Amino acid sequence: MEKSLKDIENEVVDEFSMFDEWLDKYEYLIELGKSLNNYPDSKKTDDKLIKGCQSRVWLDSKVEDGKIFFNADSDAIITKGIISLLIKIYSGRTPEEILSSDFSVADRIGLKENLSPTRANGLVSMIAKIRETAAENR
Repeated sequence: MEKSLKDIENEVVDEFSMFDEWLDKYEYLIELGKSLNNYPDSKKTDDKLIKGCQSRVWLDSKVEDGKIFFNADSDAIITKGIISLLIKIYSGRTPEEILSSDFSVADRIGLKENLSPTRANGLVSMIAKIRETAAENR
């Protein structure tokens, strides 16, 4: 049976709780970033760029069978890890599932308070873009 969005969010919280130090959590984020699918240069266009991020983040999506699948890339390794974490949670979900999420997982793992203000703003922008994509495909 497919895991619910809540189950995935809880798994992510559990994964991050295994690390005591934020340095280890950053390392884990970097590893997540390395696991992203290859993002074609042809899709690194201004319309895919997420506004409000200090580094450049491209987010692409496609809808299949009523579910939204995301792919992304970033020119900064930590930022790439953050967007890959969001993709791990929200890709393959219906627009309704995404829109019903409170996106509190970033707070629950302590991500927001351990990011620089500019990266925290970038996280907010990434979440806003994922929500916007879900709303457009509802």
